[in-house]
Amino acid sequence: MNIILLHPDEVRSSSVILHDRRAEHIRKILGAKEGDRLRVGIIDGPMGSALVLGLSRHEVRLRVNCQDAPPVKIGTDLILALPRPIMLKRVLAQAAAMGVGRIMLINARRVEKSFFQASLLQPDRIQTALLQGLEQAMDTRLPVVSIHPRFRPFVEDQLPAIAVAYPLRLLGHPPAAAGSKLTSQAITGLHAPAHAHVTAKRQLLAVGPEGGWVDFEVERFRQQGFNLFSPGPRILRVDTAVAVLLALAEAGHHQGHQG
Repeated sequence: MNIILLHPDEVRSSSVILHDRRAEHIRKILGAKEGDRLRVGIIDGPMGSALVLGLSRHEVRLRVNCQDAPPVKIGTDLILALPRPIMLKRVLAQAAAMGVGRIMLINARRVEKSFFQASLLQPDRIQTALLQGLEQAMDTRLPVVSIHPRFRPFVEDQLPAIAVAYPLRLLGHPPAAAGSKLTSQAITGLHAPAHAHVTAKRQLLAVGPEGGWVDFEVERFRQQGFNLFSPGPRILRVDTAVAVLLALAEAGHHQGHQG
């Protein structure tokens, strides 16, 4: 936890009293004492510092001063075939830590139906996972997460309106390495659609299940202007694939704008 995140309604007249895991972290991990200053941020708001006014076994009292803007989000948003719950928790935290601004959780042929009944998909559980990533990366702005339990209605009806804001669209898919492998150097050479002027700095990455997308799903994404994108021939775990593909996509994104 590299920053203490506070809910806006917790702060009253620039003061806050903490009783939960954050208070325990301040006492036991940070070893803070009265008069110390800590890095804090308001969820979906500014960042700054807090003066420790007092500590006890049950609470920590802080005076908050937050006026700094949070870091800018990266240029890549994420479509993710819903993984099993324990994996999803890690992926949400990683994506938030890396600065993704929007995450769309969707269905796919190789996604088990039971995953959409998982308690982790409750809004408060999703937020908890995201906050862990923000705490790691020293950010305050939560990614926007949406859930789409039906593949075809999402890809055929909703995605066209969404994708118009992303001139570059990448489809993470292991078999792409056999033929259309794209490295971070190759990304900048991809042809952008005619509407690329709409939002010239955005790109959308779709990551499938560990076994990859089935041919039907690949074709539907390609019809929406997605290019096959893979870091190599190995099939990676979803949490690893998301981190690697986001890093490669961002590297290509920056190279493209510098060029």
